[in-house]
Amino acid sequence: MKKKELEIMLQKIEVPEKIKAELEQYITPASIAADILWLAYYNGDIENRIVIDLGCGTGIFSIGAALLKAKKVIGVDIDERLVKIATKEAKKLGAIVDFLVMDVEDFNLQGDTVIMNPPFGAQYANRGADKKFVKKAMEISNVFYSLHLKDSVEFIKKLVEKNGWKIEGQKLYRFPIKASLPFHEKRVAHYDVVMINARKI
Repeated sequence: MKKKELEIMLQKIEVPEKIKAELEQYITPASIAADILWLAYYNGDIENRIVIDLGCGTGIFSIGAALLKAKKVIGVDIDERLVKIATKEAKKLGAIVDFLVMDVEDFNLQGDTVIMNPPFGAQYANRGADKKFVKKAMEISNVFYSLHLKDSVEFIKKLVEKNGWKIEGQKLYRFPIKASLPFHEKRVAHYDVVMINARKI
């Protein structure tokens, strides 16, 4: 499968009409998801690996990893409504994924690779949420790929290195967020986000 073919497949995944502001449920665009998945695949971190998607939402990373021949894929999200969508979409696209409804802090299964778009921690009530996801990724895997607001990247990098991990790469994206919450002023707002790729030393 070529990267463009993967992106086209991921574009078919249902986007929920309503999202929860407190959980910062911003849907990862198929183009960004495909780019990150392709990098992880090229690095040998997907095929024949156990891949975990923390805060999986509608399953774009989970499904993509399964399509790229991961040995096993687990998607974890606290929102049962989104997990139902993810389960349905995985079946539709022929992707085998184990989806679990639970808080990521309660998840303790071990895997090889974590690929995730955690909450950015930008909302006041959700400050530090991204830190929780990164810590969990380092507990349960050997390498992770994770999206973060550009302004929080240095903090995340220090957290990673402090725990004996190495930053292997990073990439900047313009992340579009459609107006879907009452406080959104623009129809589509764009944010600078950075994908961090880190590996256990």
